[in-house]
Amino acid sequence: MIQAIFQYEFLQNAFLTGLLIGVIAPLIGAFIVVRRLSLIADALSHVTLSGIAVSLFLSKTFTGLAGLNPLFIGMAFSIAGSLFIERLRDLYKHYQELAIPIILSGGIGIGAIFISLADGFNTDLFSYLFGSVSAVSRADLYVIILVSIIVIGLIIILYKELFLLSFDEEYAKASGISAKMIHFIFMVMVALVIAASMRVVGILLVSSLMTLPVAASIRISRGFKQTIGFSVLFGELSVIIGLISAYYLDLAPGGTIVVSAIIILLLSIVYKRISTNIGVKRNEVRV
Repeated sequence: MIQAIFQYEFLQNAFLTGLLIGVIAPLIGAFIVVRRLSLIADALSHVTLSGIAVSLFLSKTFTGLAGLNPLFIGMAFSIAGSLFIERLRDLYKHYQELAIPIILSGGIGIGAIFISLADGFNTDLFSYLFGSVSAVSRADLYVIILVSIIVIGLIIILYKELFLLSFDEEYAKASGISAKMIHFIFMVMVALVIAASMRVVGILLVSSLMTLPVAASIRISRGFKQTIGFSVLFGELSVIIGLISAYYLDLAPGGTIVVSAIIILLLSIVYKRISTNIGVKRNEVRV
């Protein structure tokens, strides 16, 4: 595959995009998991699907929009969905979890309507659902590079605020942190990562790449920064193994990436159990 990467531009695009996604998806996912908002990724991914369906419908209906890149419409829908979630969380202060199923349901409904209007599933839509190695264009790569710079930069700048809000929101507010503004920025970052990841991982599977590496990391890490480090490492391993498997087996990369992440998760669980048992036996010997 190494030789093919240097030979074919679409493989270069897919591999570089995958490496970037392997960093930003688990990176933002660590904060999502700690804040117990894992389902937000699923909700926004379905909203993104609506944007893709709308884009495909517009490009098919209006010849002047035939060259429209669905990534931009999907990204716009994802950001709008994130803002609606925050608004609904404000409206339902005592039932904030309702915001996620409301947006998720709306995303599925709008997506189903425009998929029907676009004459059902086609090759383009299938590639967005489950990812495609050949579908990543150079323009997509540039967009994802920009998104990666924005997300990584904001996390570095706002790390203290995000950390405090994730673990102790009341203390963060008492410290003078503008919780509402940080929440807004965080939700927009989540939306951007989901929209950027859909080309390689697929809309229906992108939330898995944001949570599975974090779940594996939590089992073996000692502290939040270590959790982030292991999450990014496991995310990169999942993407690399998944892309190589997809290339040689001619499979959708989203599926192979997620299965790789699941295998890493299972290995981390086994490792933790073995290390715990070894520690218990050592203590018994000392006693």
